[in-house]
Amino acid sequence: MSSKRPIAPPPPIPGFTYISLLGSGGFSDVYLYEQDRPRRKVAVKVLLSDLKTEGARRRFESEANLMAQLSSHPYIVTIYEAEVTDAGHSYLAMEYCSRPSLDVRYRRQRFSVDEVLAVGIQVASAVETAHRAGIAHRDIKPANILVTDYNRPALTDFGISGTLGDTADEDAGMSIPWSPPEQFADGPVDGIMVDVWALGATLYTLLAGRSPFVMPGSDNSQRELISRITNSPLPRLGRADVPDSLERALSTAMAKSAASRYSSAHAFALALQRIQAELNLSVTPFEVLEEPHQDDSHPDDGFEETRVRSIAAIDPERTGSAPTFPARTRPQGPGNGAPPSGFPPSGLPPAPVQPAGAQPQVPGNLFAGQQSGHQPIANPAGEWAHATMLR
Repeated sequence: MSSKRPIAPPPPIPGFTYISLLGSGGFSDVYLYEQDRPRRKVAVKVLLSDLKTEGARRRFESEANLMAQLSSHPYIVTIYEAEVTDAGHSYLAMEYCSRPSLDVRYRRQRFSVDEVLAVGIQVASAVETAHRAGIAHRDIKPANILVTDYNRPALTDFGISGTLGDTADEDAGMSIPWSPPEQFADGPVDGIMVDVWALGATLYTLLAGRSPFVMPGSDNSQRELISRITNSPLPRLGRADVPDSLERALSTAMAKSAASRYSSAHAFALALQRIQAELNLSVTPFEVLEEPHQDDSHPDDGFEETRVRSIAAIDPERTGSAPTFPARTRPQGPGNGAPPSGFPPSGLPPAPVQPAGAQPQVPGNLFAGQQSGHQPIANPAGEWAHATMLR
C-alpha cells in the first residue's frame, strides 16, 4: 500500500511493542507489533488521528464487529482485539499475514490457472459465508486478499462493508478497477452482485497481470476505466492455458447486468469446481458453516449428546445456482439453472438404496475436522475436507 500523505507515528499500545510499518491507506495506517501475552506478531490497523468524522469512526467500529463475526472462517483474517488508546486512537489487532498479498504477487508474475481456480473457490467460500451472515464486503480486490504463513488466502478489510441492502457511506470510497457498472450509476446496488463481479475481476487480474479494463499503452484514467467498465465487453484473456469454460465463467461473473451474473458466490464457486474437474485437477473444497438444526424429536434426558453436523456435498456436475442469504427470486440467466433431471430439489443425488439387512455405509473419516469449528464438506471425488484452525 502507498499514500502521498505523511505516515502517522505508531501509537503506544499497552501490551504491544512496535516493530515496523506495514502499509498505509486513505483512512488508516497498518503497523507490525509484537503482542506480549500471548507472545505473537500482529498487524495493527490504526484509524488516522486527524480523521474525526463520525462516519469514519462508525465504519471503523463496524469493520471490527463484522470481521469478529466472520473471522473463524479459514479464509478470513482473524481479529484479536478492537480498542481505543488513551490518546484516542481506534485500532484493530489482527492476524499477521507475512507473505505478499495477491496484489503484490500478480504484479510480479502471472498466476497459473490451477492456482487461480483454487484461490477463487476458497475466497468464494469466505464471501458466501459473509453473505449468509447478511454482510456484503463491497471492496474485494487483490490487495484485500492476504496470504498467511501457511500459504492460504485470507480476505480482509471489511471497512466499507455493510448489511445486505445497505448502501456504503458516501465517503467510504471504492476501488474503480474492480467495481461493477452499477456502482457508477445512481440507484440501489445489490451487495451480493457487487461481490460476485469483484471476485470475478480479481481472478481475471491474477490471470492477466492487470485489472480487466486497463489497456496497456492507452489512456487508463479513472474516467476511461469507468467508461470501459460500463460500456465495453470484457476482453478475452487470450492465454493458451486458459480454457474457454474459464473465459465464460469470468464473463458471467462480470456481466454488465447484475441479473445475468451468477446468483451467488456459491454458484460461482460451483462453476470453478466444474472447470477443475474438466481439467482433471483436484477439486478444491468449498468451506461454509451450515446452521445447526435443532432436533425436537429427542427429549432432553439430562445427558450430553454428541451431535454430528449435517454435511453438504458439492457436486461439480450440478448446474443449479446455490442458495444464499437472504432468499431471493432471480430471473433465469447464465448462472441460474435448475438441478439435473432426476435429482431432488436440493440438487444432491438421491441416497443409494441399501439391500435388505445390509448395514448403512458410513465414511470412515466422517468425523474428521469436527474440532476445527468448520463442518467437513464432501468434494466431488468423495474426499473429505476439513478446515485446520491454526490461529
